[in-house]
Amino acid sequence: MSNLRLRELTVDDESWFAGAHEQMKFEGFTFGRGYDVNEPWQSYLTRLNEYRLGPVGEWVPMTFLVADAGGTLVGRTSIRHRLNDFPAHEGGHIGVGVVPDQRRRGYATEILRLSLVVARDVGVEGKLGGQAAVRGVGVARALVNCDDHNVGSATVIERCGGVLDSVVTSSDGGLVRRYWIG
Repeated sequence: MSNLRLRELTVDDESWFAGAHEQMKFEGFTFGRGYDVNEPWQSYLTRLNEYRLGPVGEWVPMTFLVADAGGTLVGRTSIRHRLNDFPAHEGGHIGVGVVPDQRRRGYATEILRLSLVVARDVGVEGKLGGQAAVRGVGVARALVNCDDHNVGSATVIERCGGVLDSVVTSSDGGLVRRYWIG
């Protein structure tokens, strides 16, 4: 996975992102936080930057990055800088998504591993894996959650050092596995 890097979205990513968001919607997964296909792409990119800088409404500050594997976008990560009630219960600090046609290749594990680096590095801006400039957010212990029935995600989290804390009922009635890493 040495060619996988996390980076910010660019103006050139719009069609891929819209397709990924649509694919994941059918699985009940929100790929793009607050994304609306009718909103101008540049406005969405600006809003993602605002999410990083501070709270927006009920949303906590968050860094959103895409996973680029040698020029092919394979997924994304959202890294919440802190938790409020919803992410503390069922969302967690880090949310990883890999598009269906790129799964079972180790990308989710590498995206989570790199996301943990970003989450931990306090105020450091620089190269991540020698490739992508991102700013760390200072999360010492990360809460990472997945649906209880999602064996693949649970395995990824455990591979990255996740220790099961609890299984809770989500707001939609499903079960969520809560892991701490760090």
